[in-house]
Amino acid sequence: MGSKTLFKWPKQITNSLVVQLIKAEKDVHKAVNMFDSATAEYGNGFRHDHETFGLIISRLVTVNQFRPAEGMLERMKQEKCMVTEDIFLSICRGYGRVHRPLDAIRVFHKMEGFQLRPTQKAYLTILDILVEENHVKRAIGFYREMRELGIPSSVVSLNILIKALCKNKETVDSALRIFQEMPNRGCQPDSYTYGTLINGLCRLGNISEAKELFKEMEQKGFSASVVTYTSLIHGLCQSNNLDEAIGLLEEMKRNDIEPNVFTYSSLMDGLCKGGHSSQAMQLLEVMDKKHHLPNMVTYSTLINGLCKERKLREAVEILDRMRIQGLKPNAGLYGKIISGLCAAGSYQEAANFIDEMVLGGISPNRASWSLHVRMHNMVVQGLCNNVDPPRAFQLYLSMRTRCISVEIDTFDCLVKCFCKRGDLHKAARILEEMVLDGCIPDEGVWNVVIGGLWDRKKVREATEQLLVELQQKFVEAES
Repeated sequence: MGSKTLFKWPKQITNSLVVQLIKAEKDVHKAVNMFDSATAEYGNGFRHDHETFGLIISRLVTVNQFRPAEGMLERMKQEKCMVTEDIFLSICRGYGRVHRPLDAIRVFHKMEGFQLRPTQKAYLTILDILVEENHVKRAIGFYREMRELGIPSSVVSLNILIKALCKNKETVDSALRIFQEMPNRGCQPDSYTYGTLINGLCRLGNISEAKELFKEMEQKGFSASVVTYTSLIHGLCQSNNLDEAIGLLEEMKRNDIEPNVFTYSSLMDGLCKGGHSSQAMQLLEVMDKKHHLPNMVTYSTLINGLCKERKLREAVEILDRMRIQGLKPNAGLYGKIISGLCAAGSYQEAANFIDEMVLGGISPNRASWSLHVRMHNMVVQGLCNNVDPPRAFQLYLSMRTRCISVEIDTFDCLVKCFCKRGDLHKAARILEEMVLDGCIPDEGVWNVVIGGLWDRKKVREATEQLLVELQQKFVEAES
């Protein structure tokens, strides 16, 4: 963990002093060195206890130093220091935070080797981690194990189980049955129970059932949280019930529940999909006044909606606003704007955005490959059509340098463009690269090339020689 820090301890060193000093040290490595320095005082009668051990383990877990943290557990065992369940659970929660649920279970089972019998709290911690990580089958099996060991049902355990069963359509009916049976088990549903079910039902598209539960929740006097409102607003927007969704936003305000960025983003998404991007923009201004910073989803929603309605200037402004905030647009957002500009005939501006992508380091990957191919070919073809042929050629060269596939229609467009311009050198080069790429020129391309040569008063022999060479290269590429 690093070199040991020299530290002069007083004659009377206490565990509370060690705890105080370790808490005050912001650097975890220095805190560990301090812990080890205190260990060196064992000869003077000081001994680490469960509090100092527990604190240093917690500090190690916060920086994902799990092996050293588990090593401290073994030290505690060797030094016959009392190990508490909470120390084990701090490591389990750490593994859950970094999406390693199986390691959380492994540490949970290590408790037996320390003569610790897990309590209901420990079981619920692991159950919740499994559900959060979408290990639904394992979570249900773990719940059954709890029941077999005699751990009673509680509102908390049933809420976690309901959350697990709401993950997919096949088990959501079981979640509703458990909800209905809760009073018979001596567990009254609470606001979290209702919120969990409403969220699950909305996510699965069962909006009518979610609305009924929401009404029942209000009738029983439970206050819906911002998460529950947001879930229902999102579900209503997805089912195109925009008026109801807007009504719920107003209800939130009346109930003094502050909408968050996810609430606004959900409603903006619904408005944009319904062709109401202007209203969505108004919500963005509301967010700004309330100091809610938009996220990638918010900006993506707006740009998609604005481009769909051909409001390209506004879409570009949102892109600029996004960059000012420090968020980096992805290939998908650039693609929306570039496609919109091409549809409006603004090919040079579209080419500017492609250049911006390249300068910004946005390169094709497995997920965005086809999008990059489509964007580049679309812009090159547009530039060829008497807009800016030299730039079309430069973008074509850039495509070849970056191994972005050139479509046959783009090759055709480039060859015809430069033949008509009388630039037969570029046309011949493109035609040669076209053949080498395995694209077969059609009769129209050959006619344009030949026509261009005759227009330049080239002799028949030169024409025939060029055709022979190109056909030979085509044959070689085919073989």
